[in-house]
Amino acid sequence: MDWDVVNVKAVSPLALSVEFADGTVGRVQFEKSHLTGVFAALKDPIVFEQVRVDDGAVTWPGDLDLAPDAMYQAIKSQGEWILR
Repeated sequence: MDWDVVNVKAVSPLALSVEFADGTVGRVQFEKSHLTGVFAALKDPIVFEQVRVDDGAVTWPGDLDLAPDAMYQAIKSQGEWILR
């Protein structure tokens, strides 16, 4: 699928650079207000930097992941996906 993530890298404490299967590249930015519930673990920079690609999705230890289709749509249209 075009929205499969093929590369991800933490580029700052709350931001990621992502690349999709079709070559689209963009940024995911977390606002602190989004880091609640299961995402609270990402407040720890050591955990945040453990980001990886698993089966085309952005994931972290502890079964945390992001929906690649929603991320792709936002990045394709705006160049970034801001999680508020």
